[in-house]
Amino acid sequence: MACAQTGSGKTAAFCFPIISGIMRGQFPQRPRGVRTVFPLALILSPTRELSMQIHEEARKFAYQTGVKVVVAYGGAPINQQRMASDFLSNYIFLAVGRVGSSTDLIVQRVEFVHDSDKRSYLMDLLHAQKANGAQGKQSLTLVFVETKKGADSLEHWLCLNGFPATTIHGDRTQQERELALRSFKSGNTPILVATDVAARGLDIPHVSHVINFDLPNDIDDYVHRIGRTGRAGKSGLATAFFNENNTSMARPLADLMKESNQEVPDWLTRFASRSSYGGKSRRGGGRFGARDFRRDSSYNRSGGGGDYYGGGSSAGYSGGYGGGYNPGAASAWD
Repeated sequence: MACAQTGSGKTAAFCFPIISGIMRGQFPQRPRGVRTVFPLALILSPTRELSMQIHEEARKFAYQTGVKVVVAYGGAPINQQRMASDFLSNYIFLAVGRVGSSTDLIVQRVEFVHDSDKRSYLMDLLHAQKANGAQGKQSLTLVFVETKKGADSLEHWLCLNGFPATTIHGDRTQQERELALRSFKSGNTPILVATDVAARGLDIPHVSHVINFDLPNDIDDYVHRIGRTGRAGKSGLATAFFNENNTSMARPLADLMKESNQEVPDWLTRFASRSSYGGKSRRGGGRFGARDFRRDSSYNRSGGGGDYYGGGSSAGYSGGYGGGYNPGAASAWD
C-alpha cells in the first residue's frame, strides 16, 4: 500500500503496472472449462466519483483486454487497509514525500470574511476572475461549502446573479452528479459548488481556483480540497474565507501555509497564537493516508502497535512521513 501527496499522480502509478501486467498476460488466467468470470484486478477508492474516474481511465488503456478490471467504492482508506490485511500476506506500506501537506504550486490566500459578507465577497472574486479570463470567460472555479442545503442555496443565488453554476453533494442522484461533473469540466457551468464529496482524488483539468466558502473543521480536509487545483505540475489558486467560527483551524492553517512557503496574514498569526490546535493531530504531518493500520495497538492484540508516525520497526513500514486516517471520521456520503 502506498500513500503520496495529493495531485502527485498516484492513479497512474498503480494503474499503469496493472494494465501492463494484464496486456502482457502476467496475471493468472481463468482455467479452461471454468465458466465463472472473475476480474484480474480490483481497485478500491474512497468515493464513488473517484471510482468512476479511475474506471474510465482504466477502460481507456485496457479496452483490448476486455472487462477485467473492477473499480469499486471501498469507503475510507482505514477500511481498505483492514481488507488488505485480510487478503494480502504482510503487505508493504510505503509513504512517498510529505503526505498531508500542500504543494507550493498552489497559491493560498486566507481572507477574514464574516458569514454575512461571504456571498458579496465571493461575487467580487468571480467578477475579478471573469474580467481577467480569456475573452471574458469564467475560469473553472470549485467552491466548497459545509452542507448540502448550503450548496443548493449558493448555486441558486449564483445562477440568479448571472454566474452559471451546478452542484455536487450526497443528496443528488448518481446520474445528477455525473451530469454536474461533465457540465463543469466542459465549461458549460464553470462554477461547481460542492461538499467534501468532491474533495478527494477527483482529477478535473483546468481548475484554476478553489474557494473554501466554508472552511472544514480538519486541516487534512482542507489539503484535499485545495488539491483539486495545482495538479500535475500546474499552478493554482486557493482562497479561504475565515472568521471567528474557524478559530480552531487558525494554527494548523498557519503552519501549513508556512510549510508551503505561503504568506501568512498577521491577523491569522495572532489567531493561531491564542488558539488550541484544531482538526486532527498533525504530529509531524497530515494524518490522512500515511498510517499503517497494522501498527495500531487496537489491531495488534499483542500490544506491539507502536507509534503511527515512525520509530520502531515493522516489516515493509516506511515511517517518519506523518500520520494516517482517523478511523472515527465520517464518510463523505454521510
